[in-house]
Amino acid sequence: MEAAMTDDSPKYVYDFSEGNKDLKDLLGGKGANLAEMTNLGLPVPPGFTITTEACTVYLETGSTPESLDDEVATHLDALEKARGKKLGDPNDPLLVSVRSGAKFSMPGMMETVLNVGLNDQSVEGLARQADNERFAWDSYRRLIQMFGKTVQDIEGEAFEDAIEEIKREKGTQNDLDLDADDLRHLVDVYKGIVREHTGEDFPQDPREQMTAAINAVFDSWNSDRAVLYRRQERIPADLGTAVNVVAMVFGNMGMDSGTGVAFTRDPGTGEQGVYGDYLQNAQGEDVVAGIRNTVPLQDLEKIDKTSYDRLMEIMATLEGHYRDLCDIEFTIEAGQLWMLQTRVGKRTAAAAFRIASQLVDEGVIDLDEAVQRVTGDQLVHLMFPQFDTSAKVQQLGRGMSASPGAAVGKAVFDSYTAVKWSRSGEDVILVRRETNPDDLNGMIAAKGILTSRGGKTSHAAVVARGMGKTCVCGAEELQVNTKRRFLTAPDGTEVHEGDVISIDGSTGRVYLGEVPVVDSPVVEYFEGVESSGDLVHAVDRIMKHADEKRRLGVRANADTAEDAERARRFGAEGIGLCRTEHMFLGERRQHVERLILAEDDEQRDAALEALLPLQRWDFLQLLTAMDGLPTTIRLLDPPLHEFLPNITELSVRVALAESRGEKNENDLRLMQAVHRLHESNPMLGLRGVRLGLVVPGLFNLQVRAIAEAAAQLVKLHKNPKPEIMIPLVGSVQELEIIRADAEQVLQEVAEETGEELNILIGTMIELPRAALTADQIAESAEFFSFGTNDLTQTTWGFSRDDVEAAFFSTYLEVGIFGVSPFETIDVDGVGELVRIGTDKGRATRPDLKVGVCGEHGGDPDSVHFFNQVGLDYVSCSPFRVPVARLEAARATVAQEGSSDSR
Repeated sequence: MEAAMTDDSPKYVYDFSEGNKDLKDLLGGKGANLAEMTNLGLPVPPGFTITTEACTVYLETGSTPESLDDEVATHLDALEKARGKKLGDPNDPLLVSVRSGAKFSMPGMMETVLNVGLNDQSVEGLARQADNERFAWDSYRRLIQMFGKTVQDIEGEAFEDAIEEIKREKGTQNDLDLDADDLRHLVDVYKGIVREHTGEDFPQDPREQMTAAINAVFDSWNSDRAVLYRRQERIPADLGTAVNVVAMVFGNMGMDSGTGVAFTRDPGTGEQGVYGDYLQNAQGEDVVAGIRNTVPLQDLEKIDKTSYDRLMEIMATLEGHYRDLCDIEFTIEAGQLWMLQTRVGKRTAAAAFRIASQLVDEGVIDLDEAVQRVTGDQLVHLMFPQFDTSAKVQQLGRGMSASPGAAVGKAVFDSYTAVKWSRSGEDVILVRRETNPDDLNGMIAAKGILTSRGGKTSHAAVVARGMGKTCVCGAEELQVNTKRRFLTAPDGTEVHEGDVISIDGSTGRVYLGEVPVVDSPVVEYFEGVESSGDLVHAVDRIMKHADEKRRLGVRANADTAEDAERARRFGAEGIGLCRTEHMFLGERRQHVERLILAEDDEQRDAALEALLPLQRWDFLQLLTAMDGLPTTIRLLDPPLHEFLPNITELSVRVALAESRGEKNENDLRLMQAVHRLHESNPMLGLRGVRLGLVVPGLFNLQVRAIAEAAAQLVKLHKNPKPEIMIPLVGSVQELEIIRADAEQVLQEVAEETGEELNILIGTMIELPRAALTADQIAESAEFFSFGTNDLTQTTWGFSRDDVEAAFFSTYLEVGIFGVSPFETIDVDGVGELVRIGTDKGRATRPDLKVGVCGEHGGDPDSVHFFNQVGLDYVSCSPFRVPVARLEAARATVAQEGSSDSR
């Protein structure tokens, strides 16, 4: 629904009655959903939304759009008339909140300022109107504190230390024990802090406060923590945030008021019921910050049954309307319920699968939509190991199960240490009384998060669930001392920084030391172990539909029969990449050394002859494990020097022998070979197809081993389906020569064994030239497999082993990368080469089979791209096979939905 425009100029401000939930791009998630609740007739305080387009103008030019002030003034005038009050009026003030609200939820990452409009005069008027001095002065001190932090960039600790000092003088630890006089004094202290840090008095003009708060919200889009969160969650940087200006309703007017967060289903488990937190005589940030411990939402029924019953009705309305789990923020002001926000709620991986399955049972969604409601990343989290409940453990305490998982690490008590130790390779658990948005760096670095305060809707819980990070909140029995860096359990046990602890986000239990782990029920399910429970049922149901729905095939990268068998159990439909170089390591390295040191044909043939039965046995095992399924075997790819001893180790060995007057001829020959084969850039040197052309008999040995293994299995009435893949081809002539040799070997084996062998020969596309000349290469290749790891290296000119440590962190920080191109396919560069290579190859050979076998084959975003390009299959590690299966189905459903919408 578009609002009416009065002229051709852009419209930057929308009343809540003008929007709807589908305008998130323009109004942000919060504004769009406030508008939707207004349209549904729910009790929403009146207000208006400044669009993301206004934010974009502000961020690009440094100033707000020319017409914005007038638009805001018009909507503020309408808001004042609706409430019968004027902003900051000294007798009966209208107060507003100024809240951020981007298209995608970014909990706690951007700014909010409450109680805008209070000053030294209006606070007295508010006290008289509410007949509650304490409430008025509490609201004023909150405004100064939030405005100081958000707008004036004053460190929050300055305000927190001041209120803690007053509580100490009062002899209390509870904010609620401070009376009106205490809070009036605190306001004076806070105003002094503002004066000390800014050189100016706290602004008394209500409109000046509101304008400054709006600009601060715009600025917060590019705050360090917001940028970091967007990078973590892959949220585009150019979206901007909307700003919502909402008439204040007060949860801090007394014990008949309060604020809370509710979920229509448990966001941790997906169970249906009443879930959430409530806090009497408080404003919203008190709940999210976890500074005061909340009571369960069920307790509201005893505190205020009328509001509780109305809230239950609204929750049912919202879940029915949004057809999903809803996350709701509300305030009760003197017995009147107000809805401040709703959104489709963040949830744990287990909850996502359970809720999707439940909604299918309830007839709310179909299985196609259920597949869309879960993600491959969530499936990965379900496959993480869990603690072994039969192990002997020492429990330190127990909190709330805020975000599931099993996390083990060294306890650290601040974000800086978490990041520092994590970068040094340490697994850490971030321990805090409560987290705040400034802890985001540490939360990302940590394996898990433990807090002694807060509930399931606290900052720590919400952010951890969004990131899939294990979290235990509200472990009140643990005394956390962040300054002295230790915690104390009820039995007196102390855990100091660096001590190992284990936290169980599924049960809320905290243990001393490292607790052993076992496979999760979901992994057992994929392994074929009989499992039960509603979670396994939900996963099974969705995965079965995913397999029916997807177009893309899913294979696995596997080099051994054991890996192949596991891949098959996990649902792989073949092997997309068997790296044969792994078969030449260990004791077999000596045969490769003999091949390299061979001085004539006889010595070389003897070395190859020794390798043949070993290779044949490898392929017999692999093809047996994959009987009936295609098995793509890549011929030797790495340079030969990788099979020789390390030059430093060899030099030491030779030097020691010489010092003893000894001479080892073999070591001396190896030394010569190492120097002879040395390359400045081996990634671009003698490897892949070039080895097959330069080292006589090497590729023929492997082709013969594959063919003889296949023939032997055919005689046993098996159905082997090997495919021979030539690596690093850049020219069709290279492939033609190797193919001719391979076909001759295959013919010889067929004649020797009397078995007809139908073995495809194809190539790996991992060089830009190969992609650009794919029409020529397809004349000699029956299939392509894009090796996107090397294709990324050769396209970008990167040596992965060097660049990731050298400068990738800088590239990510300054925005050159949104994500590493080795993690998710670079669509514009590498992806375009995949598209070109596929189209050109199929132009020559329409039935050309095309797949991908780089690590990108198991990356969710990349799978969607490969589906769009029209590849036949993706191949990934066995553990990622279920992820690829699910994402392939999600890609199909999304593509069908896109076609339907056109």
